[in-house]
Amino acid sequence: MSPAQKAKFISIGSFLLGFGFLGAMDGIVFHQLLQWHSVIMDTSRTMQIISDGLFHLAVTITLIAGAVILWLGGRPEQLGRGFRLMTAQFLIGGGIFNLVEGITNHHILQIHRVRPDAAVPLLYDFGFLASGAVLLIAGFLIRKGLKK
Repeated sequence: MSPAQKAKFISIGSFLLGFGFLGAMDGIVFHQLLQWHSVIMDTSRTMQIISDGLFHLAVTITLIAGAVILWLGGRPEQLGRGFRLMTAQFLIGGGIFNLVEGITNHHILQIHRVRPDAAVPLLYDFGFLASGAVLLIAGFLIRKGLKK
């Protein structure tokens, strides 16, 4: 496998791992541990559990796909700056998850808020988006450093 192909596998696999990891953390922390929301809030408890289950299935498939693609890419240390590429893409994937999920589900579709029972739910929604932006910017800064 050429270094360019290896970099592509590491990049895609790490992105998917970051995306899936932040999705899993969202489900574990906000859905299960804190029980602030479900994927679809305005429905029966059974449908909330089913929507969360489908969400967990999707992020699990994403994690598995990312792991397999990363594994196919081989050992990152064999590629110059491979660990930095892996870290950058992981952070970018996680940031994209938070931004896409937050903008789509919290603002466009309005199927749930991060914490709908809060005094000002919008602050939690903006905090969620801000965390995604921080991850995305950190990933881009690390990736930019690779080009030097």
